[in-house]
Amino acid sequence: MIDSSRRSVLTAGAAAAATTAPQVFAQAPQAAVPPGLPAGLKVGFYDKGNVRIRYAEIGSGFPLLATPGGGLNSRMSNWPTAVINIAEEFKNDFRVITMDQRNANNGESSGAVPVDNPWDAFADDQLGVMDHLGIRQFFFFGNCIGGPFALKLMERAPARVVAAILSQPVGHRPDKPNYMYESGRDVWAKEFLERRPDVSMATIEQYLHNLYRVQPDFVYSVSREFAKSCQTPMLVLPDDIVAHPLQVAIDIASLAPNAEITVFPWKEPPELKARTVNRVRTFLKRHQTA
Repeated sequence: MIDSSRRSVLTAGAAAAATTAPQVFAQAPQAAVPPGLPAGLKVGFYDKGNVRIRYAEIGSGFPLLATPGGGLNSRMSNWPTAVINIAEEFKNDFRVITMDQRNANNGESSGAVPVDNPWDAFADDQLGVMDHLGIRQFFFFGNCIGGPFALKLMERAPARVVAAILSQPVGHRPDKPNYMYESGRDVWAKEFLERRPDVSMATIEQYLHNLYRVQPDFVYSVSREFAKSCQTPMLVLPDDIVAHPLQVAIDIASLAPNAEITVFPWKEPPELKARTVNRVRTFLKRHQTA
């Protein structure tokens, strides 16, 4: 349960964000809408130093920042084939913001490879986009690698993330401890290095080490101790593949005091998936008006 002081903060913050966040699209350089995403999506860029992040938004109402799956190739063109196409599904409920993560192949976000504290660098980019749009508080939906993103954001900016959905979260699998490291090296890095000859393989290996081997447990980005202390409401949608271990989803829901978890499996049949998507909508709207 959320204590009374926490509820007061959330109530005031949610109301303020809903009334003060701009309800028109921020002025920014325009780019083409990625194929398969809904008509009406507005695309722009956020720049800070040598980092450029492509973001997009659609809809109105309380802000919902949604990061796509795909590991280090987390890019918004992945939404049409995702288990839930957030921009399409929630455009009539929330102001949906999504983005290409820094250096995702076939995305349009770029920057230095952040060898030191790479999870914090992702959080910096995500919070930077929200600052650029004038948004203080928001919901967060993280698919796949978005699970670690979500928990890092809750650690970094607990007063800003009002509630979060962790869909099929990436996590550590003890019987295949090098899976995420090797996937990054063999899939993402191969293509990335072809277009970025200025980056060495040694830099990539250190980057992947700091992502997946410095804290080789749980969700990589935060500790179990943080999860135990995290008061942010969250809803976990489990999966059970090597990159998305079922046990990690269960652990998140067991450790975090205000976490809920859906049934598993939930993607089939279509009626069950539809009920799960509606549960996501209901969960978010409940915390918008808590």
